[in-house]
Amino acid sequence: MSPTPLLQIDALRIDLPLDGALRTVVHRADVSIPAGQAVALVGESGSGKSLTARSVMGLLPRQARIQGDVLFDGESVPGMKPERLRAFRASDVAMVFQDPRAHINPARSIGDFLIEGLTTARGVPAAEAVNKVIGILREVDISDADRRMRQRPHELSGGLLQRVMIAAALATEPRLLLADEPTTALDVTTQEEVMAIIAEAREARGLAMLFISHDLELAAAVCDRVAVMYAGSTVEELPATQLRGRAAHPYTRALLASRPSVDDVGAGLRSIEGRPLSGFEVPQGCAFSDRCPGVQDLCRTDLPQPSAAGDGTTACHFPHTFSSGEAGSHA
Repeated sequence: MSPTPLLQIDALRIDLPLDGALRTVVHRADVSIPAGQAVALVGESGSGKSLTARSVMGLLPRQARIQGDVLFDGESVPGMKPERLRAFRASDVAMVFQDPRAHINPARSIGDFLIEGLTTARGVPAAEAVNKVIGILREVDISDADRRMRQRPHELSGGLLQRVMIAAALATEPRLLLADEPTTALDVTTQEEVMAIIAEAREARGLAMLFISHDLELAAAVCDRVAVMYAGSTVEELPATQLRGRAAHPYTRALLASRPSVDDVGAGLRSIEGRPLSGFEVPQGCAFSDRCPGVQDLCRTDLPQPSAAGDGTTACHFPHTFSSGEAGSHA
């Protein structure tokens, strides 16, 4: 019998009020993360990735209606009482947001921001908390940590501020790290540095991680498994090492094909026809049916359910199949 996953997002559905009525924005999200492993949740803007991540923290709007469940070490997050939820956020899970300037009080010093969770939620003495976060700042490659503690957010670059966000997440010693597109607003060089810091810190501490991204290649490089979302549903999940050669869902394969190739610099970029749908726009049947080159009548009428596909799962009536001669083939 396999061990209980540290995080299990099970058939999660999220309804939010829109134009006076509840509309479904996440139809079905399924993600399983064992302790110490990293899973990426990948998809276009509006696919429901960030809402799914926020459900793990219990940060959805009060008006949200949830079906399915989000289980942390077997305990339901939506079922937590307020006191338990505060303790959960203070010790078990931490989140690195994509825009640090929107999540750090500009009127307070970096030091105040970093030690607040330790002193208020965990009762750590201020002097001890200061020493701890200074050590973590140095660990995330912030030099002159004592001076940085006295500065305010506007005095730091975007890359430094994101390092501060990572330090704040690590300070509470969580078991699960949520990283919501943490490099989106950074230049390419800084993106690599930030992702290296996250990867090193996660490995050193044995953290599990849910990594939210729109970049399949980056997700495969830093995670053990990849889950792909489209229009509010998880449409495929598979090992990161098999993403390039074993993707079975036409949406995943189309995303991979749309990336520029370093092997054929003269080739034009391939795009996915049509436009991505938000969860509340999903038609009857498969949400990808209007953009899928292999669509059949069944796709327009019947909603595909997740089913086994090699070492992963896919929600497609007609998934890509592999011959014995294809790379990474399985019996």
